[in-house]
Amino acid sequence: MERAVLSIQIIKNITNGFTDIIGEGSFGVVYKGKYNGKQVAVKKLRESSQLSETDFEKEVQILKLVDHQNIVKLIGYCCQREDPTEQRPSFGSRDVVEKFLCFEYVPNGSLDKCIYGEPSKLGWDKRFKIIKGICKGLDALHGQGRRIIHSDLNPANILLDDNMEPKIADFGLSRIFGENQTHTRITNSKSAMEYMAPEYLQRGQLSIESDIYSLGLLIIEITTGEKNCSDDELYTTDFTEDVRKNWTNMPYIKLKYPALSSDGYRQVEGCIKIGLNCLSKKRKDRPNSANIVHKVDQIGAGSSSVFHRCESSWIYGTK
Repeated sequence: MERAVLSIQIIKNITNGFTDIIGEGSFGVVYKGKYNGKQVAVKKLRESSQLSETDFEKEVQILKLVDHQNIVKLIGYCCQREDPTEQRPSFGSRDVVEKFLCFEYVPNGSLDKCIYGEPSKLGWDKRFKIIKGICKGLDALHGQGRRIIHSDLNPANILLDDNMEPKIADFGLSRIFGENQTHTRITNSKSAMEYMAPEYLQRGQLSIESDIYSLGLLIIEITTGEKNCSDDELYTTDFTEDVRKNWTNMPYIKLKYPALSSDGYRQVEGCIKIGLNCLSKKRKDRPNSANIVHKVDQIGAGSSSVFHRCESSWIYGTK
């Protein structure tokens, strides 16, 4: 799939002059727009994000390499000097390189907006679908003849489409590893610290297994509806111990998911086991993405319906 090289003027036209903001973070602002008759999301990177032109080109290259339903699609990009038609004061002026990424529009926002709270509020069928999609998206990055490390896998960087299909997004901190490369050292990482593997957090050691650790936390958070740390904590090991204590006991699972069939309970239990395996302290003890996808497919191979009775459909707190 070709990705278009866009001018600043085209970006302005797409976004109707940057009028509809749909998201904002430390790296930039996201605008809703329309390109070739389809809705798109245009991310304007902040000058303060300190993303160099080389880093920007690297992110574009990574997004060009992947084409998978569980990875957000890059449609076009722009890396251009500031629009010369704009009148700016001459005193102290300097050339500014504007950087934009144009993606497919994913309407249901990020995962962190809907997974927390009582797990039954967002039914298990949807939670399990999201888990499967994230695992397959990560396997597309790690496998298939390339080794792309996302390095910032967290709920805010997982988008949900109108069918609740997850799409891994935000590759600004990603790395491409060589064939024989096992890890690299990162200083002053900007990754979400509460999802970083211990060796990444403490020593700056980034590897494929670092992504697997982050995936394990995601799987457990999606399954339990619980955050791995509270808002006033940076990092905690108590979360893992609480999960081992509570969520490996079937009576507790049935209390949290009262409407599931035996197949559904088996899937919940299986996802907890997979997630905990991903959290092994030694990175070499963690499963690889292909093995995780295989295990998830195995536990999902039961009955097509995981519910004893019809359950109300909850999305973002609405029936």
